[in-house]
Amino acid sequence: MEISESRLSAFISLALQEDIGSGDHSTLAVIPEGVRGQMELLIKEDGILAGMQVAAAILSHLDADAVFVPIKKDGDKMKKGELAFRVEANIHALLKGERLLLNCMQRMSGIATLTAAYVALLDGYKTQLLDTRKTTPNFRLLEKEAVRIGGGRNHRFGLYDMMMLKDNHIDFAGGILPAILLADKYRSERKLDIPLEVETRNLHDVETLCKHGQGIVQRIMLDNFSPAEVRDAVTLIAGRFETEASGGMHLGNIVPYAEAGVDYISAGALIHHAVSLDLSLKAVK
Repeated sequence: MEISESRLSAFISLALQEDIGSGDHSTLAVIPEGVRGQMELLIKEDGILAGMQVAAAILSHLDADAVFVPIKKDGDKMKKGELAFRVEANIHALLKGERLLLNCMQRMSGIATLTAAYVALLDGYKTQLLDTRKTTPNFRLLEKEAVRIGGGRNHRFGLYDMMMLKDNHIDFAGGILPAILLADKYRSERKLDIPLEVETRNLHDVETLCKHGQGIVQRIMLDNFSPAEVRDAVTLIAGRFETEASGGMHLGNIVPYAEAGVDYISAGALIHHAVSLDLSLKAVK
C-alpha cells in the first residue's frame, strides 16, 4: 500500500498542531517573519533512507513556496556523512517542521533498515515478508510505508480491509467451523470484497480448514508452529490456500520457515524492534 496524500496531509496537520500549539515562540522571538533560509539533511548513521516523501510534504505544508531538492530517494542506501536533501523556505516554516520531519525520517529509516535485513535473508526463497498491526497508534501510516520502502509487504492496514479470525475470535465463536461460516455469511450479506484469513494453532486446525474452508478462506495462518510443523502443514494444504507463518519471528529464525515452503512470514518485530537512525537538519550559513 503506497502512502495516501490525503492521509499524509491529515497526519501532518495533527502532528504540527501537537508540536506548535499556541506558537513556536522560540522562532517568533528571534527570527523576523518572511525571511528565507536553507537547510540540509545530514546523514549520521548507515542504513536505508526512508521518509523523503514525508519530509517534502511537511515542508510544503508549512510553506507552499518551499524548494525541496532531493539528493537521495526513499530506499537508497545511505552512509554517515552524506546528504539526503537541501531545502530553501521561510525560516519560520523550516524551524516549525524540523522536529516533526526528523522524528518521521529517523523512525522510518530505522524500520526500513531492519526490514531490508529481513528481506536479504529471504532472498532466493518464495516466501514474502509481511508487517503486522503491531504499530504505534496514529503512526501506522508511516511505519507501514517504511516497511514497504525496506522491501517488505504490507499486511492489512486495519480491521476493515481484511477479515482475520484469530484465536480469541475462534474461541468466542465456539470453534473454527462456526467462526468461518459466520464470517462468510457476514461477508456475503454485506457484499464485502475482502479476504478471510484464519489462525490455526495445530495441524488438527489445519485439517479442519482443508476440509471445510475451500471457497471461504483465502489464507491460513500457522501461528507459533515450529519449522517442521510448518512444513507438514504446507504439505497438507497442498496449495489450496495461501500460507502464513507467524509468532515470534526474528532475524535468527526466519530462514528455516522460508525453507519449509510457507508463502508469507509476518513479523511484528519489523516495527516494534526497529531503532531510529540518527539524522540531523542543519542550517546552511
